[in-house]
Amino acid sequence: MAWSILFVAGLLEIVWAIGLKYTEGFTRLVPSVITLAAMAGSVILLGLALRSLPVGTAYAVWTGIGAVGTAALGIFLFGEPASALRLASIGLIVAGIIGLKLVT
Repeated sequence: MAWSILFVAGLLEIVWAIGLKYTEGFTRLVPSVITLAAMAGSVILLGLALRSLPVGTAYAVWTGIGAVGTAALGIFLFGEPASALRLASIGLIVAGIIGLKLVT
């Protein structure tokens, strides 16, 4: 159950990271509210997952999910470059997440 909670926390991290772009410096109300709610939800769920997962593993997986998802959506939504080196680097993050899951 803790891994599922951590996964949802990571998804919410993606929401708030992408949401920051849409807030335009927190000058737009709806994107700002969604972003702040996602921030709070993400941290709360991370805290719940930490009840049974090691802090180092949970934090690395949480940030990894956020980094991979945000980078992928940056490519898809904002036309950020998808160079081979960038995609390989994202793949290394995914490999690290999988590795941490397997050893925990």
